[in-house]
Amino acid sequence: MSIIKRDKKSTIGGQAPQFKMRIDPALKEQLDAEAAAQGISLANWFKNLAREALRQKGIEPKG
Repeated sequence: MSIIKRDKKSTIGGQAPQFKMRIDPALKEQLDAEAAAQGISLANWFKNLAREALRQKGIEPKG
């Protein structure tokens, strides 16, 4: 098995860096349920929410 370390400064290709946060388990349960109701993962639900918030501020999201 090999371990490949990605250059975190690179913005071309590869996997996006992880974003970790702590939330109350009861809140996570609610968020999971809403994401599932929309047929998407919680991570995608957060990304869509963040993009929407940027657009409301007149900022076109990148990526």
